[in-house]
Amino acid sequence: LFNYSNIGHQRYLVESDLLELMGNMYFDAHRLGDIQSGMQWSEPIIRNADILSIDMSAIRMGEAPGTTHPGPNGFYGDQAAQLCRYAGMSDKLTSFGLYELDPLMDLGGHTSHLASQMIWCFLEGVSQRKGDYPVGDYSDYFKYMVPITHDGQELVFYKSNLTNRWWMDVPYPAGMATKYERHHLVPCAYEEFQQASTEEMPDRWWKTYQKLV
Repeated sequence: LFNYSNIGHQRYLVESDLLELMGNMYFDAHRLGDIQSGMQWSEPIIRNADILSIDMSAIRMGEAPGTTHPGPNGFYGDQAAQLCRYAGMSDKLTSFGLYELDPLMDLGGHTSHLASQMIWCFLEGVSQRKGDYPVGDYSDYFKYMVPITHDGQELVFYKSNLTNRWWMDVPYPAGMATKYERHHLVPCAYEEFQQASTEEMPDRWWKTYQKLV
């Protein structure tokens, strides 16, 4: 397993040892509050996934009561739909699933209704795929090279002409192309390019680099 990302955990429900393990393995764990403060930050995370699993219990009980573990806090319904749309737009994603929906608890059918909207948003995203995952011919991308002088690194970014989405190229050891070819181009946000332009190393670049070396 090269990477695992968790989006929307609630800190008081997660063991500190588990979060420490995630950090030691350079995996991603993003708190619910952090994601809700800027849903666009979840897009590069989802765009980098091969498999996406959404637990309906991650949506607050007021909007999705028919789940196996309903709780008072969580994503709003429209936020869950936005995550599904991001998933549909990803060229890399090969598996998508909604889980923990309990029909016996869904007396008014609200949770099933929300799940159907989430699936619709996913399919809408699929219909808008542009095939801009940067492989092979790079002529459809702008390439930016950003020096980080204090680390002696030169960060390489790609911007798609089709969607204006961004990736960063993280180097891996020579002779390891078979193992790492699918992982070194990491989806990112424009803000991370701006961060690198001020000679500040993006956290996402550093975590990926640690796993590649």
